[in-house]
Amino acid sequence: MPIPHPDGRYAITTMYSVPDDAWYLELDEVAGQRMLMTAVVPDEDPGRMPTIRFGPDDPHEVPYEVVRWFMDQVAEDIRTSRSWMELRPEIVDVIHGLRQEHMGVIADEDLPPVLAGLRVTVPEADLADVMLHAFGRGPDGRIM
Repeated sequence: MPIPHPDGRYAITTMYSVPDDAWYLELDEVAGQRMLMTAVVPDEDPGRMPTIRFGPDDPHEVPYEVVRWFMDQVAEDIRTSRSWMELRPEIVDVIHGLRQEHMGVIADEDLPPVLAGLRVTVPEADLADVMLHAFGRGPDGRIM
């Protein structure tokens, strides 16, 4: 019986292959009825490492530890590049606007007028978060 993802779009099917002495966990896209990846977890031979296969027609296998390392890097990137999206919605809107307008970079000479405008519209308690996530700087203008 498949294990559904909470959003219902994906499911994991688990099965055991006696000839392979391994568990197979398939990640499927439910609506498209397509298999996205398979984890192969050998449980009899300590010399065989878990691997990940992508797509049914792709013969390539990637060691589980490499996939895990990659996913850890992705998780860290998500944490650092998207953490500002967890702030209050009005602060997210300000940061998003600044990032769109300034492309995440602001010249030293442009900082004073932008900072003055922010001090009028953003509560002082939120100013450090806005500056950090919009420009990578503190409210004093120093690069963080």
